[in-house]
Amino acid sequence: MTNQRPGKTHRAALGDSMQEMNLRNFFRSCNEILLNVDTDAAYYFEQIQEHIEAGNSLPQDKREIQRLLGI
Repeated sequence: MTNQRPGKTHRAALGDSMQEMNLRNFFRSCNEILLNVDTDAAYYFEQIQEHIEAGNSLPQDKREIQRLLGI
């Protein structure tokens, strides 16, 4: 018999990382498709893709979004 209390446990949230990966894949696909049609639009999708791949979350503020897109 032990005097130690059982540790608190919680389940890991899988949804957050999967959603970010799906977003990254979405922007990567958009970039590949737009490279054949409009290179300017492809550039902006690539900026977002690189931002997500660096582990950053998508900004909510319009100024931060403009900075992310390089506008």
